[in-house]
Amino acid sequence: MPMLEFKTLMLLGTVLLLVGCDKAVEAPKSSSELSGVTLILGDQAKGLRTVVEAANALEGIDYKVQWANFQGAAPLFEALRAGAVDLGPAGDTPVLAAATGGTPLRIVAVRRSQSRGIAILVPPDSPIRTVADLKERNVVVSSARGSISQYLLIRALANAGVDEQDVKVGFVLPTDALPAFNAGKIDAWATFGVYQAFAEQEGARVLISGEGINTGLTFITASDEVLADPLKRKALSDLLQRFAKAFEWARQNPGEYARVFAKVNDIPLEVSQLLRSWGDESLLPVEARDVQALQQVDDLFVEKKIFPHRVEVQKLTDTEVFTPQ
Repeated sequence: MPMLEFKTLMLLGTVLLLVGCDKAVEAPKSSSELSGVTLILGDQAKGLRTVVEAANALEGIDYKVQWANFQGAAPLFEALRAGAVDLGPAGDTPVLAAATGGTPLRIVAVRRSQSRGIAILVPPDSPIRTVADLKERNVVVSSARGSISQYLLIRALANAGVDEQDVKVGFVLPTDALPAFNAGKIDAWATFGVYQAFAEQEGARVLISGEGINTGLTFITASDEVLADPLKRKALSDLLQRFAKAFEWARQNPGEYARVFAKVNDIPLEVSQLLRSWGDESLLPVEARDVQALQQVDDLFVEKKIFPHRVEVQKLTDTEVFTPQ
């Protein structure tokens, strides 16, 4: 059996196990045309599922959903490419990396933030005080080439006049990097989200955040296959409206959302509260400014030879499946 086929089968099997561990949200008994539709929802670190379920946003759906959780964007998009999940949330650069690799996806919705939840961190007693001090230092990026953290590092170094070749960069999954960072084994760590919040709660110092550097864009992407299926597309349209209401609930109830997020993800409440303090943004339709910002990121990564070729971001969008109500 060819290796690619074998890996695909293994991935499908893994995702089916993941999905099988989560009971599907059942559609109520009805004669709706959507009653036979099931959408498999990819997620990262239960971020999307937590807010959707906390807001009870799936109450009364006419279709079924199942959740498949992943540690990061790369395995999520591998699953989407294999047809094992129907949609998934991700930041700007992982979406571009997936598209560059041929994953059949479309961007269907966006959230815009100030990028406080992306940062380069140093230990509290580190002599590193500015980005320029990273010269000749070991910097760990989580989690892979083409990540939002790497984008921050590239731009921050350029702004500080530091040649990338003068910094020793390694790529480590955040779950592995966090304990190493806390143990003082990492000079500087470019990371994001809950992992960043954990480190900051333990005293890590923010050398620089993504504010004013990263786009702050997080997308909901869907597979071409789902969008081409009239019934699944209709279900997806309804689902996105429910997602939007869930994120509005989170914005209006930050304290309760922080408590739910902490419980579901088994993390300290203080970490969850810090994460929430960085802002929870609305889910919105994709606009021309989002396309332009994402194209600029892609062009930079192509220039840096991180991505092998340019993608036309405009062609990656579907602006009709999710519209304001």
